[in-house]
Amino acid sequence: MQREAKLSRRLPPHLTPNRISETVARFQREGTAFIDLTESNPTKVNLPYPAGLLDALADGRALQYDPHPFGLLAAREAVADDCRRRAVLVNPDDVVLTASTSESYSWLLKLLCDPGDIVIAPVPSYPLFEHLTRLESVGLAPYRLDYHARWEIDFDSIRAAPAATRAVIIVSPNNPTGSYVSPDEFAQLVAICADRRWALIVDEVFADYPLDVESPLTDLATRADVLSFTLAGASKTLGLPQVKLGWLIAGGPLAERREALTALEHVADTFLSVSTPVQIGAPSLMATGQPVRAAIHERIRRNLTHARTVADSYGACQLLRVDGGWCATVRVPATRSEEALVLDLLDAERVLVHPGYFFDFPHEAFVVVSLLVEESVFVDAFERSLRFMN
Repeated sequence: MQREAKLSRRLPPHLTPNRISETVARFQREGTAFIDLTESNPTKVNLPYPAGLLDALADGRALQYDPHPFGLLAAREAVADDCRRRAVLVNPDDVVLTASTSESYSWLLKLLCDPGDIVIAPVPSYPLFEHLTRLESVGLAPYRLDYHARWEIDFDSIRAAPAATRAVIIVSPNNPTGSYVSPDEFAQLVAICADRRWALIVDEVFADYPLDVESPLTDLATRADVLSFTLAGASKTLGLPQVKLGWLIAGGPLAERREALTALEHVADTFLSVSTPVQIGAPSLMATGQPVRAAIHERIRRNLTHARTVADSYGACQLLRVDGGWCATVRVPATRSEEALVLDLLDAERVLVHPGYFFDFPHEAFVVVSLLVEESVFVDAFERSLRFMN
C-alpha cells in the first residue's frame, strides 16, 4: 500500500479556510456582489498611477545578469536617497534588497535565531508573524499593546519574555492599530534590548502615512545603539506590491552591524531573489513614486475624516485613534461573536470587514476596515456597517 509523503511540522496542522473565507469564496463563485472594506491592495482601488511609471523595468541593461547578494549598488543608493525625504542619512552599504517584507523577516530570522529560539511581537497585529516564525522553526511570544486613548506598549509583557528570546519586533505604525512607537517607548525598548542582548526588528512599511500624529519617529534602526533593522518596501511606499521590491536597513554599533551584515550576505547570496529589471528600475521608481504616495495619503485622510463623522452618529460604536497607516479599528457592541457579526453583516448588507480576532485583539468585539477603499464606496459601506452593528 502506497504511503502518503509526510509533510513538515513547520506547516500549520490545519489549512482549512474559516467560515468568513468560505462565505467570501462562495459569493465570488456565485457572482454575488459585495463591498470589500478589507481591501488593502492599492492597485485595486482606482488610484491614479502616472503614465510610464513602470517603463524603467524595460531598460535594456536588465538583459545582463550581474548578481550582487545585497542588490545592485544603484538600487541600494536609491533606497538610501529616498530616506532623505525624512531627513535621515543612510549608508547604501547598510541597505539590503529583498523581494518583500516577508522575505526580509525570513532572512533576519535565519540570521538571528537558531531553531527553537524565540522572537516577540505585538498583539494586536497583523497575523503574519505566526506563519513566518513557524516556517523558520522559531518560536513566537506576544507582548501587549493596550488602549488608553492611544495604543501603548505594555512593557511588563516585554520584560516577561522567555529566556530564549533573541529579538523584538516593532511595527510602527502598527497594522491594524495605526500606532507609532513614541520616543519614550523607543528609548525603553532600546534599553531593554541592550540589557538582554536582543536585536530590534522594526517594520515601518506604513511609516510614510501619518494621520493623527505630527512628525512621528521613523527610521528607527538609524537611531538605535543596538543591532537593529528597519523594514520597508515598494508595496506601501510606492503603492506597487506587484513590483516585488523590499529592503531592510541595518543599524546599531558599527562593529556589530558589520558582523551581522557579513553573515547576512551569506543568506542573501543563497537566494538572490530580487529580479534584475526591478533593481535597474529602482532609481526611477523611487524618484517618481511621490504622486502615488500622495494619492494614497489623500485617500486615507479623507476616508478617516468620513469615518469619524459617521461614527459620531452611532454612539454604541467607537472609532479608536489612528496615528497612521491604512486601517481603522472600531469597537462595536458585543452582541454576538465577531465571526457571527461579520457573517451577518455580509449577509444583510453585502459588506465585508475584518473581525478583531483576526489580529488577536484581547477581547471582543472589534472590527477593522481599510481606509484605502475608493472614497464614495467607503462612505456608503462604512455607514451601513455601523448602522447594522449599532
